[in-house]
Amino acid sequence: MTHEPSTSRTSRRSVLGLLSSVPVAAGLLAAGRPAQAEASTFRSIPADLRPGGKFDRFVADQAAKDLFSGVVLLAYQGRPVLRRACGMANKAASLPNRLDTRFDLASVTKAFTAVAVAQLAQQRKIAFHEKIGTYLQGFPAEIGQTVTVHQLLTHTSGIGRPAVGTEPPTRPEWDTVQKLWDGTAKAIRALPPQFTPGTQYRYSNDGFFLLGEIVATVSGRSYYDYVREHIFAPAGMTHSDFFTKPQVTADPTIARPYATQRSGPRVDFTTSDFFPFVGGPHRGAYCSATDVLGFVRALRNGTLLSPAYAELFTTAKMIMPPSEQQGLTREHLFYGYGFIDAIVNGRHVVGHSGGSAGAANNLDTFPGQNWVAMIFGNYDTPIAPIVEMARQIIT
Repeated sequence: MTHEPSTSRTSRRSVLGLLSSVPVAAGLLAAGRPAQAEASTFRSIPADLRPGGKFDRFVADQAAKDLFSGVVLLAYQGRPVLRRACGMANKAASLPNRLDTRFDLASVTKAFTAVAVAQLAQQRKIAFHEKIGTYLQGFPAEIGQTVTVHQLLTHTSGIGRPAVGTEPPTRPEWDTVQKLWDGTAKAIRALPPQFTPGTQYRYSNDGFFLLGEIVATVSGRSYYDYVREHIFAPAGMTHSDFFTKPQVTADPTIARPYATQRSGPRVDFTTSDFFPFVGGPHRGAYCSATDVLGFVRALRNGTLLSPAYAELFTTAKMIMPPSEQQGLTREHLFYGYGFIDAIVNGRHVVGHSGGSAGAANNLDTFPGQNWVAMIFGNYDTPIAPIVEMARQIIT
């Protein structure tokens, strides 16, 4: 069951947040906090992370070289300390990216799907050990009675196309939400397993699409409505939604995706037949950086999940091969349930990356240091150098 995504109302409301192992209330900037306390907090921020500092200048340089277009947001103890918008949201209309511009988050969307599953698991409506045939129909026994919810969450199910990162197919004739949803579900069910479930890690967008199907089946709501009502709304994410292709092309507050990994001019990917009509559980939520900061806050202050379930879903479950995050320094790299869990310079980093044609994103939270770093872009030029610099300075 699905419903047509609706356009979110535009809001200037600022939502602050952080992902921290300490109680969130202790780290957030409370309303009416004395200016003296704010000044003290700012003094504790490394000069390299302040406006005009080393990191800020590097982002500006990348943008000047046309290697980055998007928004960067750094927050410390719940307070944004650096916010920069670079490049153009719509080149044809000469519209620049703004701090409230909404970006295609690509695979960062998986974090929302994982939280939806976690909420239903917390209510004991979904069990991690259960086979997907318990919730979904149409699979052969070798998949439906073998693959578990845990394996879908950890990319160890064997379901999906062989190429890492390949998305479920999309076709021009899938020009409604229902057609795309039904067509994708049918295509996934026609695939043979890549390997015996539980024996390998292989990133699978298709597996996360099935998790969205499970959310819809168990909750009795469409996946889109469930996320709107149980994640976006309680987290105060008033700028966020799953927008259709017509909405993306008509809304000036949404950044157009520009395919840059090819020769020639930047190409607006919305003009391609391969641009999907709407995103889904595996990718394609559109959010502002401030909204994602609100999501991080709601994840850790008990609004979305109990602390035990938030900890369960965001921490390591399955080791990831080094090839998964090329260009980034890390000592250990694991996948949790819809979250990547890494050790960088002896520090814990939790979040998710996301990339597709015209999108390059990264969400990093530093639980032991009260930092959040977000880089959301509407180029698919790799942002690893920006992510790496933020990580090295923060850790």
